[in-house]
Amino acid sequence: MKRYYALFFFLFATYSFAQTEGYAVNADASQTYFRTFGSGTPILIINGGPGMNSNGFEAMARKLAKNHLTIIYDQRGTGKSALSVLDSSTINMKKMVADIEVLRKHLKIDKWSVLGHSFGGMLASYYATLHPEHIDKLILSSSGGVDLKLLNGPNLIDSHLSKAEKDSLRYWNNKIENGDTSHKARLGRGRAMAPAYVFDRKFIPIIAERLTQSNMTINSLVWNDLQKMQFDCKEELKSFKRPVLIIQGKQDIISNEIGELALHTFPNARLVLLEKCKHYGWLDAEYNYFGEIEGFLKD
Repeated sequence: MKRYYALFFFLFATYSFAQTEGYAVNADASQTYFRTFGSGTPILIINGGPGMNSNGFEAMARKLAKNHLTIIYDQRGTGKSALSVLDSSTINMKKMVADIEVLRKHLKIDKWSVLGHSFGGMLASYYATLHPEHIDKLILSSSGGVDLKLLNGPNLIDSHLSKAEKDSLRYWNNKIENGDTSHKARLGRGRAMAPAYVFDRKFIPIIAERLTQSNMTINSLVWNDLQKMQFDCKEELKSFKRPVLIIQGKQDIISNEIGELALHTFPNARLVLLEKCKHYGWLDAEYNYFGEIEGFLKD
């Protein structure tokens, strides 16, 4: 199996009714499903994956909606933003950024803050190179980075797993590679991988279930496109003058060096490393995670 299994950045899922929902129609006639919560200054939340819907961000959106208008959306091909064809012509970074702009215009927003988590941080960084004039503030939450350093570094997922967990992961990966795509096999893999993502092990069952839900075709298409385009935003982002908050766990599967690289790329950035925290700051360090974000947005 390709190394992409180590690059799934998934999110905690909750299910409840949204305040508003709708669809924005893209240039290729596809539709982007979105939900909004609260009122006030707008914040777009871009989820990780790639290949996951936005359901896992509803809890975060509701939390931030106490003081803001928060927006979550299903990236193209995921959730209710369905596509009839999944290939390199329909799933690529340029179209994903274009979808964000269509959504902004649909909601009649001039400037919004953008919060990108994990792969969503990479997409947010790319959006910032193409449409910086529409960003008020940028938050990179456990972001995959401003270039492809993530792919060239050590496998930090393995380094966070015990021998028994790595053996289990290998077992379930072999089953899946040999054609067993059942929920049992995917959940087995999820249970083996989940300890790498959260410091507090009580969240393992939730993360494990979420790990079963990725669209692997979309995931591979996006990573292939990132490599084909030689994804590297550093030069363009050196001129991005708006405030940037980079926040991640000290024990994150995203290395602290990736956060530090972003810190040295943006001219107006701050890096926060959360103690006893891995990839999900709002789970492992909820109080400090939201405290840092709210303080940043109020400045």
